[in-house]
Amino acid sequence: MATTASRLVDLPPPVQPEMRAPAFAARALPWREFEAAGRLAAWDALATWAADPNPFFESWSLLPALRALDPHGRVALLALECDGVLTGLMPIRRERSYYGHRLPHWRGWVHANAFLGAPLVARGCEAAFWRAVLEWCDIHANAALFLHLAQIPLDSPLHAALVAELKRQGRHGALVMREERALLASPLGAEAYYEASLSGKKRKELRRQHNRLAEEGTLAFARRRDGEGIEQWIEEFLALEADGWKGRAGSALGSDAATAALFGETITAAARLGRLERLSLTLDGKPIAMLANLFAGAGAFSYKTAFDERYARFSPGVLLQRENLGLLEDDEVRWCDSCAASGHPMIDHFWRERRAIGRLSVAIGGPLRRFAFTAIAAVETRRRPETRITHQGPNA
Repeated sequence: MATTASRLVDLPPPVQPEMRAPAFAARALPWREFEAAGRLAAWDALATWAADPNPFFESWSLLPALRALDPHGRVALLALECDGVLTGLMPIRRERSYYGHRLPHWRGWVHANAFLGAPLVARGCEAAFWRAVLEWCDIHANAALFLHLAQIPLDSPLHAALVAELKRQGRHGALVMREERALLASPLGAEAYYEASLSGKKRKELRRQHNRLAEEGTLAFARRRDGEGIEQWIEEFLALEADGWKGRAGSALGSDAATAALFGETITAAARLGRLERLSLTLDGKPIAMLANLFAGAGAFSYKTAFDERYARFSPGVLLQRENLGLLEDDEVRWCDSCAASGHPMIDHFWRERRAIGRLSVAIGGPLRRFAFTAIAAVETRRRPETRITHQGPNA
């Protein structure tokens, strides 16, 4: 399988902490400042050094989202610099409401069609990043009661560094939600993984469905990593998704002009950069199942998928996922995040590995504000046995 060598550029982080004591400083800047060429270059360089790859926070993905969804500039980019070198970046916004409750707070901004909230932080700078972020939040707390971080990978260098920094400072933090979503990560090849994942009975049923579907017309599969015909592919995907349950619920990308444009810009930019793989299953030349994967570092993200519900009895989405196992044959892809909800009825039975994702809240400000946060966190986690307090102070 063809690969994209540029995805695994292994540059050293811009700071060598063991050689000197670097001077880190965090600033919240209007996101429009990062449209300038110099800022963009620094941002793109940071993405290649990121401890936890996150395509949704890279410039080619996040800037279109901000243009489409934050026209008034309420989101700032909290940037960490060391001697003028960008070493960390996180979108942040002041919120008045916390999941329906009137609790003002700072929140790491993640829009509805982004599936990871991990900040971009240069490898080796994770501790310095959280130290600077917490200090910035303390200084700029104002009415905010805490800092909230959503869609954080829990088995990651960033989360480990945050927990360690909270412990070092004796600062309260709570994991208020934890879930596991399907992950594809295996040394097995595609066929071996397929046989290990599904029972013989299920594989036989999929063969039957494939054969019956092929009787309906000319069935073909296509996998592309270039940009040829990308505009038509985007139009077909939006139409296919809109024809299904998401369209009826009003949650399809094409249901809103802003999200439709955002999807188009994201897919086009990813294709231009060699960061996209698009899969299609067609019947008589018309797509009945489509899928887009985004690449970042050594990982991939199953960004969006759709299928024609008129052919649901043939399981076209599952048939396409079998072809998607071809990722296991790519030496540059070590894992693929499904970006699916925990307990997804299809992918959870197909992909056997899991990725832990969580929402975290952290105390900020002075002693009284931090004391108030402990009460808020206690109420929120009391009835959730799957959550835990990451740190409860110096005497915990």
